[in-house]
Amino acid sequence: MSPTLTQLDLETAARLRAVIGKLSRRLRPTPAARAAGLTPTRTSVLQTVVREGRIGLSHLAESEGIHPTQLSRTIAQLVESGFVERSTDRGDRRAAWVKPTPAGKRLAERIRRERTDALNVALEDLSVPERERILAALAALEQLAEGLKGDRS
Repeated sequence: MSPTLTQLDLETAARLRAVIGKLSRRLRPTPAARAAGLTPTRTSVLQTVVREGRIGLSHLAESEGIHPTQLSRTIAQLVESGFVERSTDRGDRRAAWVKPTPAGKRLAERIRRERTDALNVALEDLSVPERERILAALAALEQLAEGLKGDRS
């Protein structure tokens, strides 16, 4: 434990981690993802490929924090479903690239829209002051997310 952390800081960090995890789990499944037979991992990989465009598998594995073997199976399933295309690097036959198909882009957009809609419905149940506190915290949460981007080992 860092000498600057108080018990309150530890409790706050634990509560924040728990609520972020709960929000993530509750927003993860969507009707479009379920209908497409996507697991949370496949959904996350598809969203990253759509966001990044053409991306190398090694970079994708690192970005997603997935073992290359698991990523290879996930990509094969997304290719089979028609959501991504896989190609080999002409200069290095060991390297592979993936890019989203138009169907993959459409599905990713539907999933994003369904998640946003679900969050908007939930936000409507909060009072105006509660929504304002969430809005006020967004910049700090975005900065926190960027700070966690690096290696946490």
